[in-house]
Amino acid sequence: MKRVTGIGGVFFNANQPVELRAWYQRHLGIDVQEWGGAAFRWADAAGNPSKGSTAWCIGAADGESFAPSKSSFMVNYRVADLDALLQALRDEGCDVLENTDDSGYGKFGWVIDPEGNKVELWQPPAGQ
Repeated sequence: MKRVTGIGGVFFNANQPVELRAWYQRHLGIDVQEWGGAAFRWADAAGNPSKGSTAWCIGAADGESFAPSKSSFMVNYRVADLDALLQALRDEGCDVLENTDDSGYGKFGWVIDPEGNKVELWQPPAGQ
């Protein structure tokens, strides 16, 4: 079974998220959108667009989206079969969170790594 197939996004929290987003936009040229992040579209080696993107987002340090982790970041990994992977992780004794999400954006599940970081696992919708 394939496990992780790529990185779907990088999310981190900041004490001053608006100011930090502006810094990244001004100094690194990241096209930060109203929702607080950017989507980096994928391309092949020749620069031709391909299906998929990687999200990048800065949230508020007092937010709860990374709970129960106390970490200031979370990486979202693309997976081929979320249900099978979550079951395999449970069978291997990993700390898999019980809640999952299934929406138009795909299927999401979470596991806590040995350092206490919340890891997001994402199965994109069919065709993406």
